[in-house]
Amino acid sequence: MTGWLVVNHFITSKKFLEIFSMLTEAAEKQHVNLIKKTNVELMSGLFDYDNINNFEKPSFILFWDKDIRLANFLEEKGFKLFNLASAIEICDDKSLSHIKLSQRGIKTPKTIIGPKIYRDNINYENEEYIDMIIRNLGFPLIIKECFGSFGQQVYMIENKDKLIEMLKTLGTKPILFQEFIESSRGRDVRIHIVGGKMVTSMYRYNENDFRANITNGGKMKEYTPNDAQIELAVKVCDTLGLDFAGVDILFGENEEPVFCEVNSNAHFKNIYDCTGVNVAEYIIRHIVEKVNGFSLNLDMKLYAN
Repeated sequence: MTGWLVVNHFITSKKFLEIFSMLTEAAEKQHVNLIKKTNVELMSGLFDYDNINNFEKPSFILFWDKDIRLANFLEEKGFKLFNLASAIEICDDKSLSHIKLSQRGIKTPKTIIGPKIYRDNINYENEEYIDMIIRNLGFPLIIKECFGSFGQQVYMIENKDKLIEMLKTLGTKPILFQEFIESSRGRDVRIHIVGGKMVTSMYRYNENDFRANITNGGKMKEYTPNDAQIELAVKVCDTLGLDFAGVDILFGENEEPVFCEVNSNAHFKNIYDCTGVNVAEYIIRHIVEKVNGFSLNLDMKLYAN
């Protein structure tokens, strides 16, 4: 079986290359030839998709990028993508994720999606909706850019002056406003779901930052989630049509699970270092089973380091 691993041409950091290698090695174990292709190589109008004799059409594409236009184009050309283009698109945009999940009764922080803004230099001091946001969410509140990763586009706002300052800094970027879940300050749970099942999880914590992301200096340890946390993570993936994802869950006031974010291409090197569970092997196995239409009976020793 041959598959394509589609990655972004412009991302070459070690953090990403490790993930690509883990996926390729996991594929080799299952006798899958996983060929890495970049979004530049596959640009519509340059790659000759219509001449099947020019290339071996893959049995599947593991789309490890957020180039939504390319993902949609590939699906239109008849390629089978994991994850689906629609699922990747919703996960990539935090406002779309919130809209979709809140309609299914999934508990999320109180959220206000920012209005679309076409120009900079807006006089926010005279905008009534700023006071409405403050009345609804209070301080501190959270601003998230709709597109961002590793917690690096998430900001805690302590007062109105800082709120206006941040809005001016962000300009026309799409954003959302959320209540701050104080009971989950600097801590959350990452659960990896593959094929509708939890495969591993970890507890992330940071004593020096309201965000628990490892990239921002957080620490991690093994964690056994409770049934409610697992149920929420599975429901998120089912709602969004995800074959696999990393779901981040906050702790509510009574320790109840509160959805934070979902990533269709979640990094799993940290959780591998933490737990010894290789998520890449689960992902490849799930894809092969789904493409073949039957379950594999393999001793994969998935929990071995």
